[in-house]
Amino acid sequence: MTIIESRMPAVPVTDQSITERLFAGLEGDPERVVLTDGVTGYSLTASRLRDRICRLAGGLIGMGLGKGGTTALMAPNMPDYVTVFHGVAWAGGTITTINPTYTAEELRHQLSDSGATLLVTIAQFLDTARAGAEGTSVSEIVVIDEADGVRSLDDLMGDPLAEQAPVDIERDIVALPYSSGTTGLSKGVMLTHRNLVVNVDQGLPMTNIAPGDTTIAFLPLFHIYGLTVLMNMYLAHGAALVTMPRFDLERFLQLIQEHRTRTLWCVPPVGIALAKSPIVDDYDLSSVELFYSAAAPLGPELSDAVARRLNVNAIQAYGMTEMSPISHATLPDAPKAGSCGLTVPNTACRIVNPETGEDCPIGTEGELWVKGPQVMVGYLNNPEATAATVTEDGWLKTGDLASFDSDGYLFIHDRLKELIKVKGFQVAPAELEAVILTHPDVADVAVVGQPDDEAGERPVAHVVCNPNATPTKDAIKAHVLDHVSHYKELAEVHFTDAIPKSASGKILRRLLRSNSA
Repeated sequence: MTIIESRMPAVPVTDQSITERLFAGLEGDPERVVLTDGVTGYSLTASRLRDRICRLAGGLIGMGLGKGGTTALMAPNMPDYVTVFHGVAWAGGTITTINPTYTAEELRHQLSDSGATLLVTIAQFLDTARAGAEGTSVSEIVVIDEADGVRSLDDLMGDPLAEQAPVDIERDIVALPYSSGTTGLSKGVMLTHRNLVVNVDQGLPMTNIAPGDTTIAFLPLFHIYGLTVLMNMYLAHGAALVTMPRFDLERFLQLIQEHRTRTLWCVPPVGIALAKSPIVDDYDLSSVELFYSAAAPLGPELSDAVARRLNVNAIQAYGMTEMSPISHATLPDAPKAGSCGLTVPNTACRIVNPETGEDCPIGTEGELWVKGPQVMVGYLNNPEATAATVTEDGWLKTGDLASFDSDGYLFIHDRLKELIKVKGFQVAPAELEAVILTHPDVADVAVVGQPDDEAGERPVAHVVCNPNATPTKDAIKAHVLDHVSHYKELAEVHFTDAIPKSASGKILRRLLRSNSA
């Protein structure tokens, strides 16, 4: 067995809960502003954030939503997103974070699977929340802001809970984000306090985050990238966030200028905007030292373009929801072109031949397997998918084809998994195929990813029509958008006589991807 161990010094594995880890970063100056709404200017100081978390936890326990209870959070980035997440965690409960652009159908799937009994959202999303909650275990919907006839977040506040509610750090599930994993429909990724805390501590030595820093948090906090790197790493390290409910380039640039941001945490589409948009020159970005990209591959040409435009280091990291998410990151002072960086502390890797199951030598391409304390417990309600992704001795199969060089740097080459990455978000072909097959004119379908300069990839459908049926491409696209979020929309539809399949009936997606290119 060829094991690639981390070259970084190990970090201590503590018995803190994720909120205890966050509170450690709020110590010092209680009047320091740690969260600011980049649109409204609403802010929370360290002491006020802690007080709101503790009072929400007390209220939740009074409602019976402590240990064993699951709360769903469907909201855009805002300061009280942190209040809700950590209020649930401090109460000993589980929180499932939900994409606020979801349709009612997508929301219902996550609410049903997670068993959530409380749904926290904002007034803007109430109609979707109510429709999605029908037929689930949700007994109440609460808004963070205000809406007629609905309790607000402030209405849930109770007597402050002074200490962390009892939890098993290693086993109790605190976060339940949903991921399509290496294949298939979205599944609840069970992450413990230990998973989240250790990943915060694994990530910090790899970055240049310093106490007192401020960064702009436009990456969605419901996504594990924003949740761990921004919400938890920054606040746990004495730094601050300015939240944006959605990405807007002009406002983003204004906030960077205003808050003198040193490090930008981005995805490749934002890199394109920073490299190419003429309005970038209208703002003072001289404070920026580092551009970090993750969630999707950042090509060397784009990386170089960002670096030249902003006069910064442009580097990458790698991870996945099932790893809390960080397994690899580039040290700011040691970049290597095209690499996702070095293995984070307390983590080991293997490169495995997907055909033979044998380990590959250094420099050879194979599937990346990762082992460490940040690896998930498993998928909720899905032992089969868990067994297919995590081996009995704890190795997580990432589904990505990769290699290491002799210096320990990771390079991602391709993927074994079928997922399509659109602006860093996972789109499962199986989900779109199931939707398309409900169209009365469709006999068979396969969905694959097509490279896209802005989004990384876009879904493309290859459709076999029923005899004598003549649906239009626009009709197929519209049918899909009736059921799923906008980022999952089809870029193209191709009509074909047959879908290529193996003898066992598996869709041969590589053949279709080559036809879509």
